[in-house]
Amino acid sequence: MTVIMCLIGLLLLLAGGEILVRGGVGLAQRMRVTPAVVGVVVLGFGTSMPEMVTSLQAAGQGAAGIAIGNVIGSNIANILLILALAVLIAPVTPAGAVPRLDLWALGLATGLGAGLVLLGEVSRLAGFALLVLLAAYLWRAVGDARRAPGEQPELTLLPPPLWRAAGLALGGIALTIWGAHLLVTAAVDLARGLGVSEVVIGLTLVAVGTSLPELAATVMAAIRGQGRMALGNIVGSNVFNILGILGVTAMVFPIDVPADIAAMDLALFLGAGLCLLLLLVRPRIGRGAGAAMLAAYLGYIGWLAT
Repeated sequence: MTVIMCLIGLLLLLAGGEILVRGGVGLAQRMRVTPAVVGVVVLGFGTSMPEMVTSLQAAGQGAAGIAIGNVIGSNIANILLILALAVLIAPVTPAGAVPRLDLWALGLATGLGAGLVLLGEVSRLAGFALLVLLAAYLWRAVGDARRAPGEQPELTLLPPPLWRAAGLALGGIALTIWGAHLLVTAAVDLARGLGVSEVVIGLTLVAVGTSLPELAATVMAAIRGQGRMALGNIVGSNVFNILGILGVTAMVFPIDVPADIAAMDLALFLGAGLCLLLLLVRPRIGRGAGAAMLAAYLGYIGWLAT
């Protein structure tokens, strides 16, 4: 039964990712904003909802290791696994694709997340501050998009009506959340049956499982030639994971960071964030970079398993 749940979850994620990308591209065309902005606001935040639900459920049940490990592990997986797979499928030209505001937001969020882990707790006050920063970031991002609509997606087909594009995006998000829930539930049951610690579950199975919507949406975007939207999805998801998910979770259930979070986990969290910032200012992200990131992630998983 658990295996069947995993397969159903995977199929829902793949279908949801395809529908979500179609809706996102349609929104970008109809709203006259860049694919990167839609990737950040619609895809990045929408596909992060499984992390939100999972972290809230874990914190509410006293499983702080899963809650904090989910955020750290998801951000690591978004960059070293999901972005790596996307550029292995199709190299991306990132120069100018992601607005400078998003680069600053990514750097600030990553630094704040690491600082809170080092402090050993994420209080309600810290959660509130993270949400205020998220609101300011969204306000500025949408305002900038309206003032400078920029380029349109490179599609020759007539875009769908706005209501249909929005419906596709929302439907894709719903399918990916449902699929992720089935897949993560089955994976966590298996891991706990093997006696694995909560932090390791959060950093690996839960983090990768809840990141599967990002994986589905990003890979589908890469396959469809929407590399810039894929980059926007990664950036938006990582910003939202820290400012939104960690903020909301701490506001509802203040988090004591478990001692099991190792220096290696935190170093890779910061290193992956810095790696993404450096890649975004390069003229091209090729398959060599993708292979290197994927190798680093597999090495990290191997280290956790020992």
